[in-house]
Amino acid sequence: MKLSLKIGAALAFCAMVALAPCSSLAQPVPATIRLLAVQASQSHAKPAGPYDERGWLERFYAPRKYAPAWNPSTAAAALWVLRQARVQGLDPRDYGAEDLQRQLRAGAPDARFDVALTSAMLHYLADLRVGRVRSEYHTRLPDARLRQYDPVERLRAGLAGGKLQAAVKAAEPQFAQYGQVKAALAAYRELARQPYPALAVPAAKVRPGAAYPDAAALFQRLVLLGDLPADTPPPPEGVYSEQMQEGVQRFQARHGIDEDGVLGRGTIAALNVPLGRRVRQLELTLERLRWLPEFGPGPLIVVNLPAYRLWAMQNGRADAASADAPIEMRVVVGTALKTETPLFVGQMRYLEFNPYWNVPRSILEKEILPKMARNPAYLAQNDMETVPANASVADLRAGRARLRQRPGPKNSLGAIKFAMPNPMDIYLHSTPAREAFERSRRDLSHGCIRVEHPAALAQYVLGGQQKWNADAIQLALQPGPTKHVDLARPIPVVIFYATAAVDSDGSARFAADIYGRDAKLAQDLEALRQRQAL
Repeated sequence: MKLSLKIGAALAFCAMVALAPCSSLAQPVPATIRLLAVQASQSHAKPAGPYDERGWLERFYAPRKYAPAWNPSTAAAALWVLRQARVQGLDPRDYGAEDLQRQLRAGAPDARFDVALTSAMLHYLADLRVGRVRSEYHTRLPDARLRQYDPVERLRAGLAGGKLQAAVKAAEPQFAQYGQVKAALAAYRELARQPYPALAVPAAKVRPGAAYPDAAALFQRLVLLGDLPADTPPPPEGVYSEQMQEGVQRFQARHGIDEDGVLGRGTIAALNVPLGRRVRQLELTLERLRWLPEFGPGPLIVVNLPAYRLWAMQNGRADAASADAPIEMRVVVGTALKTETPLFVGQMRYLEFNPYWNVPRSILEKEILPKMARNPAYLAQNDMETVPANASVADLRAGRARLRQRPGPKNSLGAIKFAMPNPMDIYLHSTPAREAFERSRRDLSHGCIRVEHPAALAQYVLGGQQKWNADAIQLALQPGPTKHVDLARPIPVVIFYATAAVDSDGSARFAADIYGRDAKLAQDLEALRQRQAL
């Protein structure tokens, strides 16, 4: 009999044993378990994901002298967990849940079943803890987070204490947004079960009071999605009513569309996105949240690139409530396909009021040198200077000199820079180009992140430093000499990417996949599944 549990290298060895001659299967159960565990540990297969599981079965079974780990009751509990994997945005098929369930129902589970269930649970706990594919935050194997959460030890302890659910709960990211996205995923899965016909695309923009043939269907959709209260009076037949405008504006706000309340092609296209696609976006967000490191209690700044949003919260953990609502503001991020803002976790360590802008080499070569060639007065007109002073264009081209912009109203960084030292030289800053924040699509920068309310962010990061109250910050933002201010304690900053998220009021928000990262992650997950199926 050949096993069909294709969940990685360990289960491949289970299949090998299942195909072995009958004489080898007639060994005592511990001997068969030991053979399976040893074979798994000696595999030459390279890890396909962010962890190396080859020694896990040996580590799990050796202390128990390779005795079976599961009885009918504990096996049923474990299979219930695996069959509920979709709650976490995972797929029960990846863990062979249905096949294992059939074997359990057939009775008399053997050594192969025991090892297969152990392997499935170990994979599930590891996937839940660190994700299924290697992230940009953790590029080395093994993932260091599995030293803090060891699936082998957690499963062993959970079985011994009758607390499998506790092991699963401990594997979930301790990040407030994770639980909120899980709830939104469950809600959208239910919504996706209902009929969702396409709404008519109008030939011209439709404003309140104007005719729209699918007004009744639009009304039902807005109620279904929660953008209109269920007790809202339905519109007159074929008319886009003012009451519906409020629902459309709420929908537009949740989907990164200009909140004008007008029915245009973009709004109707967003309304027509199948809810199954929204489910997938939420699943991908859960995967990305699993990539994040543990954050202890304390301040945390999160920038979600496709949402063009920054949140500064007093406590980002799921298990610690904060009386203060997060500070939220719009941001401008790196241009798609040209100067994308990279993903990373940094530490904000200091601020600079009235900073110099040190022009990156790439911007100097691609943009400023050509402008200088066309306009010899370019540097003077833009308050720029060379370092050392009066260096020539040849010096700039050869790298013997660099360029910077002096503090002042023309400075590209505005009045304040929030520094988080990193190899990519990415930081947060204010900007004199305030009009950019009014645009719905805001991937406009060279990679750094412009913030909408720099004074509010400065007050947040300098909180607790008595010298820096609101008045002192406003004074420092006025033109003057550059002032360096160290933070009392570094603040973690997460540069994140999620096209689905949840607001503090529980509303799901969706954004365009501006950098194509959703498509890439979906491809990576499918490639992983196919490798595991070989």
